[in-house]
Amino acid sequence: MRILRHTVTAQEAGQKLKTLLRSRWHISSSALKSMKWRDGAIAVNGLSVPVSAVLREGDAVTVDVSDNGALSGHIVPVDYPLDILWEDEDLLILNKPAGLAVHSAALTEETVTVAGAVAHYLGGQPFHPVNRLDRGVTGVMVVAKSGYIHHRCMAMLHTDDFRREYRGVCAGIPEPSAGIIDLPIGRDPYSVLKRRIDPDGLPARSEYEVLAAFGDRALLRLRPLTGRTHQLRLHCAAMGHPLLGDWLYGTEDRALIARPALHSFELWLRHPLTEKLLHITAPLPEDMQKLLT
Repeated sequence: MRILRHTVTAQEAGQKLKTLLRSRWHISSSALKSMKWRDGAIAVNGLSVPVSAVLREGDAVTVDVSDNGALSGHIVPVDYPLDILWEDEDLLILNKPAGLAVHSAALTEETVTVAGAVAHYLGGQPFHPVNRLDRGVTGVMVVAKSGYIHHRCMAMLHTDDFRREYRGVCAGIPEPSAGIIDLPIGRDPYSVLKRRIDPDGLPARSEYEVLAAFGDRALLRLRPLTGRTHQLRLHCAAMGHPLLGDWLYGTEDRALIARPALHSFELWLRHPLTEKLLHITAPLPEDMQKLLT
């Protein structure tokens, strides 16, 4: 259970309760409508009151923002070890391993998924991933522990309050050594999985920088400025430097690396409740380190 608490200040006295809930905790109108039907979800001085109630200085306001639903039937909890980078009452930040899908794919059966492992760890609570990583991509992944926190985090995506950087190893050395790739992305009509550069697709922008060169390959810093499926993989391929091991947009070479050489390396996140700036990193995995020798 997650309870938010606040004592009304002199400056806030005279406000309606719903005004305080929206301004202080950014609780949406739809969430308020749902909470009103839950006994005790919204209270002032321990008593349930309508959200139109006028507040007085010193009033103790409590709001239960816990999930009011069950785990999706498509997610099967499974006891699988999680590499936890950071955790509190609201957020779970993981270092995702390669080969683990976030959800079960429609055409395959997954014994273990991130969703199932997190559901087991959190005791069957609903699963709220904030950023999703492809099966072959490793690194920092954020999970919200409630729908409310998920909503708050999603509103921050691709802003300075939720900034992600990746590391990738590509074929060849990009020129210029830094820049922004601004190419729209759409679905490939001949594939259920693949995307393509499409003038009629959704806007997509990625920032890149060559950090180091190793013969015929380069270590890249990559930052997605939008959030399209396969964006970084496709943008690297579109500039003529696909990620090593990317069987979909480059050349598969399992002897070199058995997955796309892409890692969610670093995260800056403004905590949606405490407003503390979190800085989380996940070390480059061994299979990518071997490419840099």
